[in-house]
Amino acid sequence: MIFSSLDLAPDLQKAIDTCGYSQMTPIQEQAIIPARRGKDILAIAQTGTGKTAAFAIPILQQLLDKPRKNEQSTNPRALILTPTRELAEQLANTIGDYAQFLPLSITAVYGGVKMGGQQAKLKSGVDVLIATPGRILEHIAQCKVSLSSVEFVVLDESDRMLDMGFVADVQSLLELTSSKRQTLLFSATLSPSVNQLSHKLLKNHLEIRASKENITADTVEHVVYSVEERRKIDLFMELLEEYNWFQVLVFTSTKEQAEQLRIKLKKHPVAACHGDISQGARRRALADFKSAKIQVLIATEVAARGLDIQGLEYVVNFNLPYLAEDYVHRIGRTGRAGNKGHAISFVSREEERNLDAIQRLIGQRIKRIVRPGFEVLQRNSLIDKVASQRRAGRKNKVSQTQIDIDSSNKDYRNAKPKKTKVKKPSKKRARRR
Repeated sequence: MIFSSLDLAPDLQKAIDTCGYSQMTPIQEQAIIPARRGKDILAIAQTGTGKTAAFAIPILQQLLDKPRKNEQSTNPRALILTPTRELAEQLANTIGDYAQFLPLSITAVYGGVKMGGQQAKLKSGVDVLIATPGRILEHIAQCKVSLSSVEFVVLDESDRMLDMGFVADVQSLLELTSSKRQTLLFSATLSPSVNQLSHKLLKNHLEIRASKENITADTVEHVVYSVEERRKIDLFMELLEEYNWFQVLVFTSTKEQAEQLRIKLKKHPVAACHGDISQGARRRALADFKSAKIQVLIATEVAARGLDIQGLEYVVNFNLPYLAEDYVHRIGRTGRAGNKGHAISFVSREEERNLDAIQRLIGQRIKRIVRPGFEVLQRNSLIDKVASQRRAGRKNKVSQTQIDIDSSNKDYRNAKPKKTKVKKPSKKRARRR
């Protein structure tokens, strides 16, 4: 189905043509028409399938079809809630492209920057407001904006918002909007909490599943490298040099790991994106990465959702995520819009359980590569080796790296050497002394 068949407003269709859109994706085919008719929707679709256009285009069309009743009002008519600053900024840019020829104002408010500039934009008037829950609540508390005129609400990346603990904030915000509002809930996964939220907030809604739940894109090739945790940096640097990877997005579990890797890679064009870096610096790092000025962008989970990096070929999981669902979102940055992508994960012994959960979730066995020089001694072999050395009386000579295993492992605890009895001197020898 093509966009020109939707009978959109001429200026909206002109913007869509300018963006290079012609053929609709499955989620767009199923969501745009019912959303334009005012239907509440719960949409489940994998990352990179065109969800933003699926909810933004019908809302923009309805705003044109139904002009403001009070022309003096400056309060928003559409509210789009999203979990992270990066996604809020990206949504504002994307929706701004769709509305570039329309008499509508698009504004984003999020944390990490001063409120003054945002307040000035809100005061001058806004039609579509994109916001993170915490920051919009701050503006409301200071009486800088009212949601009483909101007719359309979108909860984007709903599952992530729930994971981040925004459910109470979201419910508080929706209570401030019109009871006659249209609500669209978009998510990459359908967890029990998302399902429960949809029944609370949506009215007689339509459920759309544009793709099999939690399945990653067919265009992504998955591989894992077995490697000791302490040697992951060495492995990454070796692969980076050998295969000459460029524009590699690397996910770490902590800010400390991100900084360690950034410092180690200082000879390469590299930048980091995590919570300790200012919003301005993060924005510049992402812009430089998109424009190919940076070879490696290292990020924590703050960058895992919604980032649209055109042509990104490589995503590396320096650490596997704690939640299997987050693996789907991380690698969703590559293999978008039919392009080929590579999802590369470094897996230590301690992360094998996480890998099992991921493989169950995505429904496939991931190819495992053993890199010469980075072999991981299997747990049972290591236990036997340590136990044997201890029994031989060389306990103090065993290095820390040799016994770097999960201390909670029962086999390891049972591998302790037997206590040897110390012979007491005989009474006869004692009397001589």
